[in-house]
Amino acid sequence: MAEPEQRLLMLIDDEPAQSRLITALAAREGWRTLVIKDSETAIATLGTRQGMQLSAIILDQWVPGDQAASLIEELKSRRPALPILMLTTSTSPLLAVEAMRAGATDYLVKPIAPDRLMQALRNATTREAPQDELTPLTEKMPAVLDFDAMVGTASPFRDALAKAAKAARGHGCVLIEGESGTGKEMLVRAMHGASPRAKTAFRMINIAGVPANSLESVLFGHEKGAFAGAFDRQVGALQNCDGGTLVIDEVDRLSLDLQDRLTECLSTHQVRPIGAKHSFKIDVRIIAASNLPLADLVTTGHFRQELLDLLAATSITLPPLRNRVGDIPALTRHFLARIGEQPGLRELGITDGALNLLAAFEWPGNVRQLQAVLFRAAVFCDGNALTTEDFPQLREIVGDMEEGQQPRHESGGVQIYTNDGNLRPLEEIEADVIRLAIGHYRGRMTEVARRLGIGRSTLYRKLSDLGIDNAA
Repeated sequence: MAEPEQRLLMLIDDEPAQSRLITALAAREGWRTLVIKDSETAIATLGTRQGMQLSAIILDQWVPGDQAASLIEELKSRRPALPILMLTTSTSPLLAVEAMRAGATDYLVKPIAPDRLMQALRNATTREAPQDELTPLTEKMPAVLDFDAMVGTASPFRDALAKAAKAARGHGCVLIEGESGTGKEMLVRAMHGASPRAKTAFRMINIAGVPANSLESVLFGHEKGAFAGAFDRQVGALQNCDGGTLVIDEVDRLSLDLQDRLTECLSTHQVRPIGAKHSFKIDVRIIAASNLPLADLVTTGHFRQELLDLLAATSITLPPLRNRVGDIPALTRHFLARIGEQPGLRELGITDGALNLLAAFEWPGNVRQLQAVLFRAAVFCDGNALTTEDFPQLREIVGDMEEGQQPRHESGGVQIYTNDGNLRPLEEIEADVIRLAIGHYRGRMTEVARRLGIGRSTLYRKLSDLGIDNAA
């Protein structure tokens, strides 16, 4: 007998192998899956007793005989509040744009990564109804994987990039901490691309996306017959990345036993698969990422100090977006330029009022959430520029700006006034303008100098006089 609270998922898909995979993955999150092979049956099922119990729908793009967007529109017309996720083999946002305009909540690219599917289901079913606009998308635009794409001039952010750029040239372990959505994955990939190991093995493992009973085998490997179900030998990620880089995301979720095993592996540079009689010498660089400060977890006994010491040979902290509000205008324009390059979309401007609205929000999902909000707004915008009208939920949360209210960040991210209403010193404003230009033009100093109307030598002199670090 099914548990009363168990959620029901409708999967519209005619591929048996994929249906079994999604059913198994969804079961990890407590979902029961109803597999439907065609659109007619899916529409008919909505009106049944089972259909009324649905919590979400996953739709494969290749539903026989139907355009996915048309089917989404039909499903949404009958059940407007039901979240619909679309599966696609295409990494182009064009299908996502069409699906979202038809009413899809999110989209995922096949082959499906377990952690992405589970996160999409969580996002779709745990958000508050009036805040759909603010829900992060599971798949977004393909990222530009270099340091130039990391936009921002806030001092803590530039310090983090400078430290990462320096660490990228080495071979030691790196620990990157920061809230979800601050850009840890993007920074990791930029570091790998700039490292001496750029052309060697590279793998990312999200601890949250691997079943707890499989994690030891995934990391360390196992021998045939090492445990029930070990029908073949499996090479673990640590050994598989010998000579290359292994990224362990959400390392804070490792059990204490696996922390001890990883500590031994990093200390001895040897890995012993489960059931093996001897160890293997390895040369692997570990980049660990954590949403939580590991030092705090050490204090509470949830993380080993010995492992933290090994991982944090270089420690980098990415600040949350709420602590770098001045970067929001430059980030917004950067994202809108990239969104405009995607098929089915066009480049849009943004009004000062809309920028001020974005700057007033706290952004709990950080940069990832800002990008998703701008993507959704661009999908549905009919004008040439985004205005406050394109962010209805944000307006509801933040509230309408009072008439004549001073914008938080004038001139595209430079604050002109102090908190008491007086003008800031010219030297401080000039420093902020230069930082803004460096971030906006992604560190291309020749372009920065040209746009500011000064020579390169003058620009570098000002950097020195004003104490601005442009190393990153």
